Amino acid sequence: MDSRVEQYESKMTKSLDNLKEEFSTIRAGRANPHLLDKLRVDYYGTPSSLQSVANISVPEPRIIQIQPWESKLIKDIEKAIIASDLGLTPNNDGKVIRLVFPELTEERRKDLVKDVKKKSENAKVAIRNIRRDANDAIKKMNKNSEISEDEVKVLEDSIQKITDKFIAEVDKLTDDKSKEILTV
Repeated sequence: MDSRVEQYESKMTKSLDNLKEEFSTIRAGRANPHLLDKLRVDYYGTPSSLQSVANISVPEPRIIQIQPWESKLIKDIEKAIIASDLGLTPNNDGKVIRLVFPELTEERRKDLVKDVKKKSENAKVAIRNIRRDANDAIKKMNKNSEISEDEVKVLEDSIQKITDKFIAEVDKLTDDKSKEILTV
């Protein structure tokens, strides 16, 4: 593949990876430890990820169990969970925090699907913006007589093929996540 095209393909890959990461934080009725990835807890004055200060496990399909390395962190972890947009109430027994995931209502599932579609649309816009930047760069190289008209056509075609491939991948991820959310 042309090195002039590769840089744009890697940018599109990053957009797709970002979408996958965002999808992993959307809960679909099952307990998924990745929901806690963005939470930060104050650990000796440093905002730290939950994974670095506690053991996180999924003992049952709808329960996440958080066992802090130090018991004094329980209050801070609870505050972080309550302050987050997870909508979960932590329960603790002094040693372990349990997050119980209620069954999603039909309305909540539909809201989550809307959220998934919005995130996927943002990813598509990002990919199309990368395509536009690539095409602008190609036209500029042609204007500066660095490449011929034929090369412009070839490069624009390969950028379009890559764009189509990534848009199709976003659509597939969106369909898969929507089905996962809507499956009761």
